[in-house]
Amino acid sequence: MKDIRFYDAPKYKSSNYKTSEKYIFYNGEEYVTSLSFVQEPDFGEGSLAYNISQYPLEDILDKFGVYISDFYPDLNTDKSHTCYLEFASDSKKNIEKLMTVVGKHVYNREVIQDSERFVDLVVENDE
Repeated sequence: MKDIRFYDAPKYKSSNYKTSEKYIFYNGEEYVTSLSFVQEPDFGEGSLAYNISQYPLEDILDKFGVYISDFYPDLNTDKSHTCYLEFASDSKKNIEKLMTVVGKHVYNREVIQDSERFVDLVVENDE
């Protein structure tokens, strides 16, 4: 995943959402934020937004304790390379931690340690 940015969804301007802090909203049940990003086929990810790859997304959800609350189907089409997702948590701190990926390069890397293979989530500066 690259080109990770905040997405200011129009729905956040409704009375159903209160701004908790910049790019974090509260809807009475959970804290949410939306991000856009581009997948990287060279890292085993999809190429178009209508087919968002499970990984590294699943690892991001696990690492930051968040879940997907909106898929923005009108934006994630077979004509777009930019993906849009809303992330949610009952903990504002989890959303704050998730926001640290903005502007970074995020991908999975296979690692071999003591003859065992596992996948490691890498979050690095996108330079």
